[in-house]
Amino acid sequence: MEKIKHPPFTKAAIILLFLSILAIGCSKSKVDPDQPEPEPSTSGIKITEIAVPTSITTDYKTEIKISGKGFAQGDEIMLTSTKDLSLIYNSTVKQVSADGITFIIPNDFPEGSYKLTVKRKGDYLYLASTTIDIIFNANIPDKTGMTIKGVIHAQGVGIANVVVSDGVEVTKTDSEGIYYLPSKKENQYVFVSIPGNYEVDNNGSAPLFYKTLTKSANQVEVRDFKLTPVDNNKHVVLAMADLHLANRNDDISQFEKGFIPDVNGVIQSYKSSGTKVYGLTLGDLTWDLYWYSNSYFLSDYVKQMNKINAPVFNVIGNHDNDPYVANDLLSEGAYRNIIGPTYYSFNLGKVHYIVLDNVEYLNAGGAFGAVGARDYKGKITTNQIEWLKKDLAMIEDKSTPIIVGMHIQLNNNPTLSAGKPISTARLDNSTEFKTAFTEFSNVNILTGHTHINYAVDNATGSFMEHNLAAVCATWWWTGRNGYAGNHIAKDGSPGGYAIWEFNNKDVKWQYKGIGESRDYQFRAYDLNKTHITAAAFAPASTDTKLNPYTRGYGTANNNNEILINVWGYDEKWKVEVTENGAPLNVTRVSAYDPLHIISYEAKRLNVDAVPTEDFVSTATVHMFKAKASNATNTLQIKVTDRFGKVYTENMIRPKVLTYLMK
Repeated sequence: MEKIKHPPFTKAAIILLFLSILAIGCSKSKVDPDQPEPEPSTSGIKITEIAVPTSITTDYKTEIKISGKGFAQGDEIMLTSTKDLSLIYNSTVKQVSADGITFIIPNDFPEGSYKLTVKRKGDYLYLASTTIDIIFNANIPDKTGMTIKGVIHAQGVGIANVVVSDGVEVTKTDSEGIYYLPSKKENQYVFVSIPGNYEVDNNGSAPLFYKTLTKSANQVEVRDFKLTPVDNNKHVVLAMADLHLANRNDDISQFEKGFIPDVNGVIQSYKSSGTKVYGLTLGDLTWDLYWYSNSYFLSDYVKQMNKINAPVFNVIGNHDNDPYVANDLLSEGAYRNIIGPTYYSFNLGKVHYIVLDNVEYLNAGGAFGAVGARDYKGKITTNQIEWLKKDLAMIEDKSTPIIVGMHIQLNNNPTLSAGKPISTARLDNSTEFKTAFTEFSNVNILTGHTHINYAVDNATGSFMEHNLAAVCATWWWTGRNGYAGNHIAKDGSPGGYAIWEFNNKDVKWQYKGIGESRDYQFRAYDLNKTHITAAAFAPASTDTKLNPYTRGYGTANNNNEILINVWGYDEKWKVEVTENGAPLNVTRVSAYDPLHIISYEAKRLNVDAVPTEDFVSTATVHMFKAKASNATNTLQIKVTDRFGKVYTENMIRPKVLTYLMK
């Protein structure tokens, strides 16, 4: 079917874009998503004067009419999800007249946005796209000043105390599940903050927690939400940062052959034990630089993410904005159209989740046909802060665990001072953001952007940031054909994602490398054998070119030291090393990962390319040193995480630096 390409967005266009977002169906069938959809110009079906409303509000009994001349008995209406072109639903036409046809939405028909196509004996004619909303209760009275109303319901019953918002106003449903919002429709959508122990329908992997608004600000619109009861008090969230899909560097192959089987394997392992699993991306789903030059858009990302066997909530990153648009709001047009709201909340079990957009996209010089500077600020806009306060005010139990997902880090990569980590604020309004959570005692912030792992405890356990290394590691470079054959991030972490386990209010987390065992939590180097030279790692280059990148490893070290990279480390972890049963002194240091240096910098120099400044190795403080008595003794390394899980290595020395070392 056609690949959707996104033009730059004017303010008026954003409103139009909201007309195609979700997914639905009658008699459902799966088709090849790459199968071309027949174009109207080549169809043998002749229908004229076609008129399809841009939005349809109906119930499960009311007939829907499509106007046009030339329909015939036996015609079928195909409804293709605009968000997942592989999902197609068929509805048999009920009545044919000289000026149109009618059909009825069956009881199991989920609502959303569709491309409508007539099917007649193997021939097809595309008609139009429309959004269909299903009304649960058509008799809700209007209220003065209220421009959005609806019912949140499950199994035919309205659900009380469910939070609903338009991104500005926040309210709760009454005892019958009815809500009203005095909305100015500034964001052109309304969303339900999915309550714990409920789910919404999914379109592919995307939860359908929001609906678009299509009428003027003073017109009343009805938007209902159907929920499905589940038990997700015990659940898992897979936090996935920086996918950077762009159809370059063999990224699609690496994604499909590495990441997808890995993450689906983890999902299945939990599902088999009855645990609900969800995904949460942390921004930079795509790469704005390649939207137009490489024709790889957010719609292509959606196609890939639909291969994940769990619902996935998304966060917008700086690279998910339109590079032709030099305006923060307007540059989000494609994201809002294809993915959905840029900030919202939801609940899983007893945990409250908040998604924020902390990228103020400036993109100086961006214009139609011209990619701008793609510059931005790390900032949470004032309107989001105000919405955040209202959302948090709805939570009565202040011990409720709060998980915030956003793209840009709250705290910068820590440095060491007297052996202790220190970190500076990254966001322009970090203090204002943190102040919003003053009443809450259990807040964890999940971020990406840096392509490295680190944790910053801002308030002794009650407010902690977890910055995650990337799914794409070093932008898919080291695993590219002909390169290092590994998948490693700038701090030496394996490319991967975090696994967060929740049991009511109890939580555990762990970083997992793609293709690696969950017990793979550190890598140890024998510094006697960690000598980075051009002859060894960049034979087509020179030491003169390589030395600026070797970070001290260009000089031989014969001090019998080892270096341990513990990428999931935080202040409650413990690192121990023994030699012949005797403990060695272990010192925390700031250092660069030597495997990353040879896997990226050396490999780039070896093909006479200058390593990209943003991609080169980053110093990290999750490094530890110990000194042995000689060069050959085997050492025992024991790493214990904050939850008491122990990881070990019997380090046989000498241990040579190689691309596939563990």
